[in-house]
Order: sequence, then structure tokens, then C-alpha cells
Amino acid sequence: MVSFYDTRLRQIVPFEPLVDGQVSMYVCGPTVYDDPHVGHARTALTFDMIRRYLQWRGFEVTFVSNITDIDDNIINRAFETGTTEPELAARYKQVYIDQMDRFGIAHPDHRPHATEYVEEMLDFIGDLVDRGAAYPIEGKGVYFSVAAHNRYGQLIGRTLEELREGAGARVEVDVDKTDPLDFALWKAAKPGEPVWDSPWGPGRPGWHIECVAMAIDLLGDTFDIHGGGDDLAFPHHQNEVAEAEGAELGFARHWIHGAMLNVNGEKMAKSLGNFTTLSELLDNCEPQVLRLLMLQTHYRTVMELSDDALAGATGALDRLRAWRRRAVAADLDQTAIADADAVARFTAAMDDDFGTPAALAVVFDLVREGNAALDAGDTSRAAIAQVTVGDLAGALGLDLVGDDQDGDDALTERVEELLAKRDEARAAKDFATADRIRDQLADEGIVIEDTPGGTVWRKT
Repeated sequence: MVSFYDTRLRQIVPFEPLVDGQVSMYVCGPTVYDDPHVGHARTALTFDMIRRYLQWRGFEVTFVSNITDIDDNIINRAFETGTTEPELAARYKQVYIDQMDRFGIAHPDHRPHATEYVEEMLDFIGDLVDRGAAYPIEGKGVYFSVAAHNRYGQLIGRTLEELREGAGARVEVDVDKTDPLDFALWKAAKPGEPVWDSPWGPGRPGWHIECVAMAIDLLGDTFDIHGGGDDLAFPHHQNEVAEAEGAELGFARHWIHGAMLNVNGEKMAKSLGNFTTLSELLDNCEPQVLRLLMLQTHYRTVMELSDDALAGATGALDRLRAWRRRAVAADLDQTAIADADAVARFTAAMDDDFGTPAALAVVFDLVREGNAALDAGDTSRAAIAQVTVGDLAGALGLDLVGDDQDGDDALTERVEELLAKRDEARAAKDFATADRIRDQLADEGIVIEDTPGGTVWRKT
């Protein structure tokens, strides 16, 4: 049975979906006002991994991830750059999607935009006001009353009293609010900002209400999993819980949060000069290398991003792809049945809180076994390893083909002709010709490997 760490319960729990065989999942998406950075990529990879694995396990997954296309950051950036909020949001939304495509993140089933849900948010806010869980402040907007939610702080394991002690240092103190922790559901209009009409005057929605409105519309009043980076647990996700439960909705049954990353031993920050956009990193690093590196670290553990770590992941991916090339060259039986024991060990690792490091160890063990089998001439065992590695790597979204010969028929034909001539030259002990062909291919960026199963090649 799949089990995972539930943030709210602070323990690993067995997962029993609301509907047998189906999973409903909401993951907070980006606020689109700048280029996505590597931290965004890690969060996206975490939930892409979870989604892919659940699908591999046989679940039908409905995956929702939103776009926040109106908030303070967007308004401020639009003013700084002399553009409009919709233009800025549309631009950076497409940048985000393009970079996630480049990174190999599957599109969500639904990608709602906050500005498409203002009417639903207004209805929700009105319901909270009617229930006494929210109150208007003239000229400022509508605020949620945390006192109306007796479990406020439970998501992060804090009491209201503990949170109030340091509230002055974390939130803007407003004498008109009933409690310093009360937060905006609706913000009154300010000059030059986008506005919508409401029963409380013109304004715009607060951040937290957006996700509640979108999640319940697309997944229902109660759904299986809500996720995001651990930086969103408080206040964003805690405030979502308060809003939903203030309206007596079940909302998310489970909460999953992924950890952030360090760059060369330090938390990534512009002030430290180690801030890296995803685009900059992928310009210098193959996306699959970054994916493998992230999978080598458990999703709840802070990940280290460094040149050494990337070099290690590059070498590991090369080993996987070298095995695939060797197996393809050996023309192994593709109808072989997967190794049941290896599949069971992989599944056990992933069922235990999505343990990708242990799951990858199973894959690399299979590669070693497959190579040993080919060395020994045991093509039956090698075929089993090839089929199993392909299946398990696919469950993690790993591409073992990469930029190898697949996909360029003209190049493949020409290289294969040269390799055939090289084989003839070697058979005739014409090593000068064989070396010349090898050097010619190397000059063209083609690396060849002589294996017991034949000569294989790849593009560098």
C-alpha cells in the first residue's frame, strides 16, 4: 500500500483514496511575475514524480495546478516594467510552461487561473461573512477571523497563542483587525490596480482564497491530496485550511510538502549571489541530469545543487544510457517478463513515502546484473534486466534514450555504414583504417564503444 508523510498529521500514513482507484490532487502553481528558478523546478519535479508513480501503480490521477495571475508581486513588476498586469502575467506564464516542458514536467489535467475565478471567490467570501468567520473593514476589504477557526496553526503544529507571540514581526500590524493574524480575503482597490466589483466595494482577491475556490470547483468539496513546497505551509496553506473549514468543507484529506534546495551549501537567494533560474541551469545541464539529481535526494530532504553533484548525476545517467545502448546492440528479447523481485523492491521503496533514492538503487542494481549477464553470454537474464530497467526508469520519468541515435534516420544510416566499414577493417587487421573511422566520428561528436554485443554509439 502507498504511504506518505502527511504534514498535518506529522507522520507517515497509509493512503486510501476517496474513490477506489482514483486520486484527486491539487498542487500550488506559480505566481507569474518572473522567470522560474531551480526551486520551482524541484517542487514541480516532486509532484510530477508522485503523479507518475501513482499512475504507474494503476491509479487514475486528476492533477490540478493553478496559475496565480494577480497579486502584489505582479502589480509591482508591471509598474516597474511599464506594462499591464495581464500582459506581464501572460508572458511569464508562458515562460514557466516552456521551461517546465523543457524540464520534462507533464502538464496538469487542469491549469486554472486566479482571474477566472473571481466570482467564485466572491461567493465563498460572502458565505464566510454570513457564517461570522470573516468581517469587512471599511476602505480596506474583508478579513478572515482566525478566532473562528479553533484549529488554526494545526497544519504546522503551532497554537494560535504561539503564532500570535511573533505575529508583529511577521505580518503587517493593523489596528483595525480583530487579531494580528487575521488575513485578507478581499483587498480594497488602490489607485492604478486592477479591480473587480464586490459587495464590499471595488477591489481584488487575497492570495489564499484563490486556491480554495479553484480546488473545490475542479476537485470537489473534499479531495485526496494538496501539495506544494514547504515554504507554502505557513501562512498560505494554513490559511487555505482555515477558509475551507470555516465554510465547513472537508477540503484536502492529506497534505504533502517538498523541501527546498541549497546551492553550493547555502540557501538559494539573490542576496547571496547564488540565485539560478531554471533556464540558465538547463542551458548548461541536460534536463534529465537535473531530474536524476533531484530523484537521488528524498523529496522531504533539502537538496544540494553544486557542480560536483551535477557531475555525479551526469555520470549516473551515462551509466544508465550506456547499458541501454549495449542492450539494444545485443538485440535482446523485448517480450521478456520483468523481474518480479526487482519490481517488488522498487515498489516497496516508492510505497514508503516515495523513496526515490532506494528505488533508483534497484534500477542501478539491475543495470549491473544486466551487464554481468551480457558478459557471461546470458541473453535471457540480460533481456529481463533490459525490460525491467525500462519499466522502472519510465515510472520515474527518466529518459534513457536522450540524444542517442534514435530520431535521426539520416545520421543513423551514415554512422552505421561507417561502423560496418570499421568492422570490416578490424576483421582484416587494417587497424589504421579502423582508427581513422573512429577519429572521424569523434570529430563529428560521435562516441563509439566496442562491447561484447557489438559496437554502440552516441552523440556527445
